[in-house]
Amino acid sequence: MGRKERREREQKRENYATKHSAEQRKNTLIAVGVLAVIAVIVGYAAWVFATMDQNTAPGGPENAGALGSDHAHAAIQVRIFGDYFDFSAPAYQIKSPWIHFEGRDGSTVHKHATGVTLGYLFESLSLNLDDKCFTFQDGREFCTNEDYSLKFFYNGKQVPDIRDIDIMEDDRILMSYGGETPEEIESQLVELENQRIVK
Repeated sequence: MGRKERREREQKRENYATKHSAEQRKNTLIAVGVLAVIAVIVGYAAWVFATMDQNTAPGGPENAGALGSDHAHAAIQVRIFGDYFDFSAPAYQIKSPWIHFEGRDGSTVHKHATGVTLGYLFESLSLNLDDKCFTFQDGREFCTNEDYSLKFFYNGKQVPDIRDIDIMEDDRILMSYGGETPEEIESQLVELENQRIVK
């Protein structure tokens, strides 16, 4: 009787050891598999990042150079019926690494790559702009009509549109909507010329 019990206990021990060994082997294989998948994902992500062309980086402008290929600052004023449009609000700060407003300043445009236009700046801020209309996110439009007009000035000269302008250091841009007299526009341009550019 003692021998039979001993044999059964040994058998149970062997079964337990075999079962435990098989379970450990299975867990080890699962862990190795998971780590291999993680290594492949990390390796692929590193390869994509290392070979990524900044021109096609997600969210980047179409014809832009690599980030850091340029660093320019320009003064801008957007006026609606003489009132300043406030780009210093958090909703308009650093919405794109290529071109933006920063540091709670709403009067200096910071550009960080070649080929980035003012059109892309407004697009990144979810503001629609064309040569006739300036449209807010909530749908309010300020469009040229019989009484009021949308006017653009680049370095003191009136231009038909500013969307394709690729700013250079110390440029000055005025966008004015309303029924201003030539004297009022001149006053806005003088004020813009005296505006400090934050660098």
